[in-house]
Amino acid sequence: MTDSLTLYLAAPRGFCAGVDRAIKIVEIALQKWGAPVYVRHEIVHNKFVVDSLRDKGAIFVEHLADCPDDRPVVFSAHGVPKAVPAEAERREMIYVDATCPLVSKVHIEAERHYQNGLQMVMIGHDGHPETIGTMGQLPKGEVLLVETVEDVARLDVRDPDKLAFITQTTLSVDDTFGIVQALKSRFPSIIGPHKEDICYATTNRQAAVKVIAPKIDALLVIGAPNSSNSQRLVEVGRAAGCAYSQLVQRADDIDWRAIEGIRSVGITAGASAPEVLVNEVIDAFRSRYDLTVEIVETATEDVEFKVPRILREPA
Repeated sequence: MTDSLTLYLAAPRGFCAGVDRAIKIVEIALQKWGAPVYVRHEIVHNKFVVDSLRDKGAIFVEHLADCPDDRPVVFSAHGVPKAVPAEAERREMIYVDATCPLVSKVHIEAERHYQNGLQMVMIGHDGHPETIGTMGQLPKGEVLLVETVEDVARLDVRDPDKLAFITQTTLSVDDTFGIVQALKSRFPSIIGPHKEDICYATTNRQAAVKVIAPKIDALLVIGAPNSSNSQRLVEVGRAAGCAYSQLVQRADDIDWRAIEGIRSVGITAGASAPEVLVNEVIDAFRSRYDLTVEIVETATEDVEFKVPRILREPA
């Protein structure tokens, strides 16, 4: 007899508007200019997405130096330091910037504060491409990075009265709140963003996980190991009381022995994970259990971002 299992499917989950736009940008660039189109860094952090674009003729590289002058290059959704488009222009390359508009908003914010004579504190993950891109908008030393509350205590700033803070868009809402409180208590005059830098999609996906966490014995987050927002979803699940909270890239990664005997499982997907992988995981459960699927919807998303003008013009 097949065991019965309830699967709680978080909504919203998976692709956000910025990821959707970035993938579309590569696809339209391939239609417009033909293959190959070069992409600096993974367009979004998901192996399945990157592999399918590679099959269509995209070539992924880590540095602009690896691109020829005569082929178009797309900059990934995470954003790039200012030096990258400047170098592309110097080389007279065709380039398309697929930076998520919500990341660009943080770049503009940082630039504005810098023009007003403020030094910047960035809450983010060291080495993440979004952090590198945002810090690279300003001259060296103008952006100080903090990852934890402890880092705030060690900050060495130029002038405590001339500070502003920005954040990476894919952080844990709860962890960031603690760091912001620490910044405000140490530097009472620090200026923050008008509206939270953490993007709507990250916030919504974390909120959905918090709602399903008390109902489930296990949480599976579909996403890539290098995807910041996916890793945060795993942490949010654990913090919300679901001890078995795991990241899986696809159905093959599920550790069935570890979840033997469970009665309920939650499924969500990071902002760069396509729905086809969610369906693959649901099908894997369906083949093993007498499955009931319940959708838990905590928000609806209707955000859409236009692709850059260069792709809307004829070749």
